[in-house]
Amino acid sequence: MKIAIIGGTGGQGLGIAIRFVQAGEDVIIGSRAIEKAEKAVEKVKELLDMDKIPNLKASENADGAKEADILILTVPLAAQRATLLSIKDNAAGKVLIDATGPLESAIGGSPTRCIYLSEGAASERAQKILPEANVICAFNNISSGALMNFPNPIDCDCLMSGDDLESKKTVAKLIEKIPGVQVVDCGPLERAQIIEKITPLLIGLNIKKTCKDAGIRITGIDPECKLY
Repeated sequence: MKIAIIGGTGGQGLGIAIRFVQAGEDVIIGSRAIEKAEKAVEKVKELLDMDKIPNLKASENADGAKEADILILTVPLAAQRATLLSIKDNAAGKVLIDATGPLESAIGGSPTRCIYLSEGAASERAQKILPEANVICAFNNISSGALMNFPNPIDCDCLMSGDDLESKKTVAKLIEKIPGVQVVDCGPLERAQIIEKITPLLIGLNIKKTCKDAGIRITGIDPECKLY
């Protein structure tokens, strides 16, 4: 399975790229500018202390979206709409995992407060922008610090929501290739309105406790109740 991380040059995108490279998946790091994506690939090689990574490449966002089977959006809220429009023609019929956090920092405010969007959630807005894609809300509550601590498992569940059951099964199988992560299906895409609001809570805890890996675990769920 080939994965394109759209706007994947920040900490979250790099962390996801590293985790899936380690899991043996084919990964494309995308950016508006190919030069920035290439620098990100070189950064991953440096972090993993590898001269070559055959299952990792750089691409412009639109080209990466065309080539990949699954797309993961890791851009700030302010860049979400423009980035999605730039890949719209190549995202039809594909699964897009939206990790966008609707944080006030997008308009100069606090990263510990949410922006309330007219569409409901950022992921719901993504679905309206890309009506022919299957948008899944996921990765919102796993910090970039935890993702980048790649020698170790992640002590955090991944809350997920979406309207297409088969897409959610595909995403759950993929994300659970990351050691330590259990995917929790929270229901239809509208539940992203709740999932996305956990992000500023965790950021606030990280700031208050001067840490970087605050996460969340959901207990009491029967392991037999998985989607797949």
